Amino acid sequence: MTRARRRRAALLVLAAGLVVAVWLSLAVGSRQVPVGAVVDALASALRGGSAPVGTDASVVVDQRLPRTVLGLAAGAALGVSGALVQAVTRNPLADPGILGVTAGASFAAAVAVGVLGASATGGGVWAALLGALLATVLVQLVGASAPGSGGRGSPVQLLLAGLALGAVLAGLTSALRLSDPRAFSALVVWESGNLADRGWAGLEAVWPLLAAGLVVALALAPALNAVALGDDLAQALGARVWLVRVAAVGAVALLAGGATAAAGPIAFVGLVVPHVVRWAVGPDQRWLVACCAFAAPVLLLLADVVGRVVLRPGELPAGVVTAALGAPVLVALVRRQRVPAP
Repeated sequence: MTRARRRRAALLVLAAGLVVAVWLSLAVGSRQVPVGAVVDALASALRGGSAPVGTDASVVVDQRLPRTVLGLAAGAALGVSGALVQAVTRNPLADPGILGVTAGASFAAAVAVGVLGASATGGGVWAALLGALLATVLVQLVGASAPGSGGRGSPVQLLLAGLALGAVLAGLTSALRLSDPRAFSALVVWESGNLADRGWAGLEAVWPLLAAGLVVALALAPALNAVALGDDLAQALGARVWLVRVAAVGAVALLAGGATAAAGPIAFVGLVVPHVVRWAVGPDQRWLVACCAFAAPVLLLLADVVGRVVLRPGELPAGVVTAALGAPVLVALVRRQRVPAP
């Protein structure tokens, strides 16, 4: 099979997998809903009808549909942002959290909820988003101001700045939480990376930023192919490396920051998915970004479904499941094959 056919086949398989994952997310849980009832509920919702509370239609439309849409949006954002980070830093073990995005969101949400009294699903979402954006900008500024960076910042300098800032903010967040555990109790569910009980409010706040980040990522994909070859060769090919890097970091802030603000910190999606997709479609960033946008929601939705049934009638947050599944999968992939370069 030629590489082009292999890529098209991979995209079709991922699209089919996404359809299956969406159906499972709508039908499976502590209350099983037949396929026909799912279809009828969605059709009624499209017509503007309201479902009686406690019925299958109410479970699908009022509880699982917002949860599924959030999983689709957050998964796509995390997967694409992971691909961008690995391309910009030329580090196959990088993920969005390495640029301080997750730590910035967690710290800002802790201040808003525990100190200012905001709700975790209201003001806390906006605070987390603002914290992620500010942390990313600060990392970019610190990396660009390092000696010998020429005011632009190298991949290594960005990594070091992100790791340092992330460690500082994580320590401050832990100190705040320990200072008054009761005041910060509302953050426990958010920090576990949970898609449940979010409603539409969190997604409504961040979807324009997620859409903008995806558009920027797709537009940058051709230039990222040149950047992956190294700064000197990329410049020789006509790429403006510093501009591409700044735009990519901005897109990561929008995508990972928005996903973290809406769903909480979710580990390993942005790290594992680009690895798996890269082995399937190769290093071309155009295909990599597109396929990550399909593959990452599949992983996140399936993790959410597993979390619903493994402790039935209770639930595990999707972030806990992705961490439990992602770590051994990544170890197995690294042990069996050479880690592919972005």
